[in-house]
Amino acid sequence: MSALVDGLARLEYRGYDSCGIAGLENGKIFLKKRPGKINQLREEIKNHLSDKLLLGILHTRWATHGKPNQANAHPHLDCHHDFAIAHNGIIENYLKLKDELIGAGHKFASETDTEVIVHLIEKFYKGSFEEALIKTVAKLEGSFAVAVISRYHPEKLIGARKGSPLIVGIGKNENFFASDIPALLPFTKKVIYLNDGEIAVLTRNNVNIFSFSAKPLKSRIEKVKLKAEDAQKKGYEHFMLKEINEQPEVLKKTFSLYCKNNKLNFPDLSFRPSYLKNIKKIFITACGTAYHAGYVAKYFLEQYCGVDAEIDTSSEFRYRKLNIKQGDLLITISQSGETADTLAAVREFRRKGGKALSICNVLGSSLVKESDGLIYTLAGPEIGVASTKAYTAQIFSLYLFALYLAGIKKSLTKNQIQATLNELSKIADYQKEILDKCVQVQRIANKFSKLGSFLFLGRGINYPSALEGALKLKEISYIPAEGYPAGEMKHGPIALIDEYRAVVCIAPRDNLYEKMVSNMQEVKARRGNVFGILNYGDKEASLLADEVIHIPHLKNQFLSPLLVAVALQLFAYYAAKHIGCDIDQPRNLAKSVTVE
Repeated sequence: MSALVDGLARLEYRGYDSCGIAGLENGKIFLKKRPGKINQLREEIKNHLSDKLLLGILHTRWATHGKPNQANAHPHLDCHHDFAIAHNGIIENYLKLKDELIGAGHKFASETDTEVIVHLIEKFYKGSFEEALIKTVAKLEGSFAVAVISRYHPEKLIGARKGSPLIVGIGKNENFFASDIPALLPFTKKVIYLNDGEIAVLTRNNVNIFSFSAKPLKSRIEKVKLKAEDAQKKGYEHFMLKEINEQPEVLKKTFSLYCKNNKLNFPDLSFRPSYLKNIKKIFITACGTAYHAGYVAKYFLEQYCGVDAEIDTSSEFRYRKLNIKQGDLLITISQSGETADTLAAVREFRRKGGKALSICNVLGSSLVKESDGLIYTLAGPEIGVASTKAYTAQIFSLYLFALYLAGIKKSLTKNQIQATLNELSKIADYQKEILDKCVQVQRIANKFSKLGSFLFLGRGINYPSALEGALKLKEISYIPAEGYPAGEMKHGPIALIDEYRAVVCIAPRDNLYEKMVSNMQEVKARRGNVFGILNYGDKEASLLADEVIHIPHLKNQFLSPLLVAVALQLFAYYAAKHIGCDIDQPRNLAKSVTVE
């Protein structure tokens, strides 16, 4: 059982405000849970982590219903402690169900939506564990991945999925449930990705899968290619720093996979050239950092491919009345492939007759299964909650797709495409140059982290870079930061600028460089502290900056966000480190947002 606690620790990036364990011990359910981190739980339960505890469920929580305290931590029990449950997701009709159960005499110990599930199982149990769960899921509205144990069935672990990820791990004389692959890597590389509307019953040696209507289903065992060490720090102080430094290798792998002998090929794209040739409008939707990657893509899709590109956050996109025409394409971007709002956007777009292309880092995810085409990002496991390598992998993959689409549409010449590919092939080396400046970045971050708030300014394709830089800083350091198009500074944000504020100016030498220099002059005139992201050899803008990180000059400045990102990620990391923040697990954030 101690090995299961180690597995849970590999999922702490998904939720870490409370945690708990329930297992069968001497015919009864043993339960221990608490607010706080897993290492604190480990100490409290070490006397129970024996080989006698052969069946158990563990959970680390990101609070949605109820404060992160002991009562609300998972797992949860029924009235008589016959069943225990762990749950990811949200039960939207839990209040109605809770009122009905209280009316029938059930007593609740928490404020969570989850607890209604275990009380429903208790209500419906008449000797068959499976039938009780089938009747329970029929009552639930919302999203859920659940794992349940019962003292009546010490040989069984059962689970169900609707809208939240649940994976079965196939071991030798042992089987597992998990919400993500890293938890399973020390035990097995054979997995089954459950689909929505499926229930799995695990015993030591068997896995049986059936639908919510009790129809038996065939197992679909797949082999995971990731290694256990891929989800470890490898000597770095934090996962975030490790993942920042992995970006050059990620881009090299991506380029090698999709560009061979100077030809672009996407094996999982699944769209006919005739369809791609006639695309006139592309919608882009994503959340958080992935949204910023999509925003960068909007600029070069319009520039390279001659299409109209429209972007929106998934949470807004799904509620708009979209004017979708036959042949329109939706590009949807997600590291996990389980982001609830993004999945809902895909379903709505496809329902209206459009096709969806997913840019995703997890092959067995819901997004991949529900999209018409896929470009797989080769970022590997990203454990740090603040996304870094997944962001640049998404942008890089989208650059390659845009060039591929431009070739089909003949909106760029072969020479133009080849020139851009040549420069993309060098981006990894340019990123390494920036990574080698970490001592300089740390010094600047230590100096600037003392300032009260930040304004990140960019123009054109580096406006999204400003948004992403601000997001990274506030995610992990909690310093108020705002990304803004530099041309809009005079329409409000300039009122904030004084000697106590910092302004990050992203000003590579592109067609908007002179306008960025004018903006920097306006900031300096108001005694703002300026941190510039500038090209080597830049003398004009350097005179206006208090501190500068230089990045290589690119012939194609549409590629500069791939370099700017690395500098801003390092800056955010070292600012948070100087302040003493919990970098890999920032407060109130979860890696994969599987609820609306």
